[in-house]
Amino acid sequence: MTYLVTENCIKCKYMDCVDVCPADCFYEGQNMLVIDPSECIHCGVCEPECPAEAIKPESAPGAERWLELNAKYALDWPNIAGKKEPPADGKSFDGMTGKFEKYFSPEPGL
Repeated sequence: MTYLVTENCIKCKYMDCVDVCPADCFYEGQNMLVIDPSECIHCGVCEPECPAEAIKPESAPGAERWLELNAKYALDWPNIAGKKEPPADGKSFDGMTGKFEKYFSPEPGL
């Protein structure tokens, strides 16, 4: 079972998950991360490390949408293998609903 990054990562992008991933399967967008489902080794160590609880197993309700998004942007965005500083205002977006429609960017990370 692969793991996926979901909406709550948008604008939070804490990156604690990146440091523990043994497969280096995270990719960085401008304001969120994604997991390449084809590279994920299904270990699950990233899920409890996410302070925003944005990482879910593919079996979670509504995960189909996020599976498609993670797979698509993992092809376009750069791989990230180490934690960077999260956005300074990230905590203010944690738990906010409707972030995808308001803030998602298809642009790659810097």
